[in-house]
Amino acid sequence: MSRPTPTPQPSLLERWGRLSHRRRGWVILCWAVALVALVALARTFGGSFEDDFKLPGSEAQKGLDLLKSRFPARAGDASDLVFQAPGGVETPAVRQRIDALLADIATVPGVVSVESPYSQPSYVSLDGTIARGVVHWDRLGVNLPHSAINQFLKLTDATNGGGLRVEAGGRAVQAVEQPQFGSEIVGLLAAVVILFFAFGSVAAMGLPIGAALFGIGSGVAAVILLGSVYTFPGFTSQFVLMIGIGVGIDYSLIVVTRYREGLHTGHSIEDSVAMAVATSGRAVIFAGSVVAIAFFGLWAMGLPFIAAVGTASAIVVAAAVLVALTLIPALLSLIGRQIDRLHVPFLHTREGVDPASGWYRLSRAIQRRPLPYAIAGTGLLLLIAAPVLSLEMGFTDAGNKPSSYHSRRAYDLLADGFGKGFNGPLSTVLDLAHGSTDSVTAVSNAIAATPGVAAVAPPVLNPTGDTAIILAYPATSPQDPATRALAHRLREEVLPAATASTGARPYLSGGVAASIDIEDRIGERMPFLFVGVIGLSFLLLMAVFRSVAIPIKAALMNLLSIGAAYGTIVAVFQWGWGADLLGVEPGPVEVFLPMMFFAILFGLSMDYEVFLIARIREYYVVSGDNAEAVANGLAATARVITAAAAIMVAVFLAFLLGEDRIVKEVGLGLATAIFFDATVVRLVLVPATMELLGDANWWLPRWLDRVLPHLHLEGPVQVEQPLTAPAGGQ
Repeated sequence: MSRPTPTPQPSLLERWGRLSHRRRGWVILCWAVALVALVALARTFGGSFEDDFKLPGSEAQKGLDLLKSRFPARAGDASDLVFQAPGGVETPAVRQRIDALLADIATVPGVVSVESPYSQPSYVSLDGTIARGVVHWDRLGVNLPHSAINQFLKLTDATNGGGLRVEAGGRAVQAVEQPQFGSEIVGLLAAVVILFFAFGSVAAMGLPIGAALFGIGSGVAAVILLGSVYTFPGFTSQFVLMIGIGVGIDYSLIVVTRYREGLHTGHSIEDSVAMAVATSGRAVIFAGSVVAIAFFGLWAMGLPFIAAVGTASAIVVAAAVLVALTLIPALLSLIGRQIDRLHVPFLHTREGVDPASGWYRLSRAIQRRPLPYAIAGTGLLLLIAAPVLSLEMGFTDAGNKPSSYHSRRAYDLLADGFGKGFNGPLSTVLDLAHGSTDSVTAVSNAIAATPGVAAVAPPVLNPTGDTAIILAYPATSPQDPATRALAHRLREEVLPAATASTGARPYLSGGVAASIDIEDRIGERMPFLFVGVIGLSFLLLMAVFRSVAIPIKAALMNLLSIGAAYGTIVAVFQWGWGADLLGVEPGPVEVFLPMMFFAILFGLSMDYEVFLIARIREYYVVSGDNAEAVANGLAATARVITAAAAIMVAVFLAFLLGEDRIVKEVGLGLATAIFFDATVVRLVLVPATMELLGDANWWLPRWLDRVLPHLHLEGPVQVEQPLTAPAGGQ
């Protein structure tokens, strides 16, 4: 007599789904209390976001730290004051106005001292029509109160006119010219429209958006609260809002879609909630884990401010995952079958696998000729990524800003009067604690004799005579590769030779040197970021899907979509293709963008990979038919993935409406990668390559299967109806 087959025990996620259905009121109440408590705590004990761009261990940072301790009057930023008078800046009337302006600026809070254009001959151009003054602040520009900088700019603007042009530039001025990120509202409006047309129901559209806002609110409040003991850069709030909108809608959307499918296939509300949490909830957990890994990977860069942004982003992602797994099921249970209320005729309202749908037919068409599609899709992405082979990374400066900015106008005027290098001096800080002040002149002369140095300002000593500053002006612009080469020559050859027998210790510091140090640090650490994030993601996916081919394919395809983003950025912002249409000037790609792109895009691309492959595997486990599983998986998820991707693309493209070049780089790069990932990669390359591999997609060596942990959280769902939707989604 055969024994009855034991009933499989429900998984943890399924049990939670049923509990959230039966205790939905308590779940919603707990979330409301938690959000209110987090906001209240953040307002009471939260810290403020401050820009603290330190680079521990770098030569530029050592020089700055030395100035802070021994020469605080020169440890802050310096702003350029550039004057132009066609009749000559030496005329009595012009000189009187300039002197009056300098006296007023000296009273601005935070100003330590003001150097007059008439204090040394080198501050007046050869033709006598352009002169420069220097305003020294008591701290770095990013840490100055905006009210003080705005007061400074108001004084300069009031002096303009009547035969005298006055422009103000430098890092302090650029600090108040940072663009405002208003695209979050545009992104939410785009999400409303896209989800409405994708689902045809006001209720189904509103739930993911409301949940995303809930996750963003709690995540940002948690970041602000953590800011009381940890320093986050000033742009953190805008960055995490961008990430929060994307992943918050994505994760909630996948759970809502699976719930609707359960209802449309005849399941009860409780079973539909349990099914959504046990299946789509698993995909959300692993997708969020991969995104968090990508953001925490930014710690490998050795840049504290970048690591802080990664940490804040991971917190917001975790909040989005928690909302999708806890609040969304409770809300779905509360709304029940009213999820399809207020639907619009002729718009899509059904979920499931429909063999007559365009997505199913597309998959079958690709599977009939997988090799040509695989070659065409890969070739297209490689072609778009090709410009990355000539990638030049660096820091853009005020010369790449719009002409409406004070700093850009001062930059151009200073370059016209004195040369491009005057916009980016190289500052040599001499530690004379164990050396003689006699060495200062020798070091200054050695710097002046170095090829590529256009001029050297007279050395300045601190009151105790144990620290000196020597400013050298390159003959080339700050972002010119020749300036970088000059900085390395000074560090590696000129300064060591000039101070070898003096006991003085030189540090090449200042804004340009710090930028070069950051470039070098990123170049050294980028391989660690790539290997760490890809390696950990590979192991996680291999444990989840019990496959070697799936994680390899996922990593390669994600790199293809990221490469397409890199190639697009190089073509537009470095080569200048279509730059006029975007209102930007060609220049190097910001050195930190490839790193940030990789962390963001690898995580978001893996979201779509996990959503799609999890559904394909679900069908494969039931049927054992790889081709049918791929077609069903694509048909069930393609609309959700494309809707989520369309929202992200709309959010990122909205950045192109601003003026700032960096913001436009971010917008175009992210939008390009998401677009190609959701179309070419997910809709073409995935079905093509999985058809070519067949059952090899799911191969895993036995020894590896024994070693890897089993991370299958979903388990069989105890429902009366099968998971597979019948034809037509009914």
